Amino acid sequence: MPGFLLHVGAQVLCAHAGQATPTVPNPRVSVSGQPTVLMTSPYVIAGCTLPPPTAANGPCVTAQWVTGTTRVTSNGQPLLVQSSQAICTPTGTPLIIAATQPRVSAM
Repeated sequence: MPGFLLHVGAQVLCAHAGQATPTVPNPRVSVSGQPTVLMTSPYVIAGCTLPPPTAANGPCVTAQWVTGTTRVTSNGQPLLVQSSQAICTPTGTPLIIAATQPRVSAM
């Protein structure tokens, strides 16, 4: 699915408002002066408000992307776009891409 490329400065949140950050940026491709992120890069989550077990199954700790670009790659790996989907662990909830750069799109 097409969309704007994600970079390390994109605002990505878990479903419970925790801030998600990529652990491995992709320095080979940059947009708006910041490195992009490959689909294979895990994200770490800080500040998830979902309570721990007995009350819920949280908080979200990490997330892995399951969709990315289909036509554009870097180092042979798909990049992340605004329409990419991810799953958080241990909760199984999605990541929400709240804001990214609006200049470079890919499919």
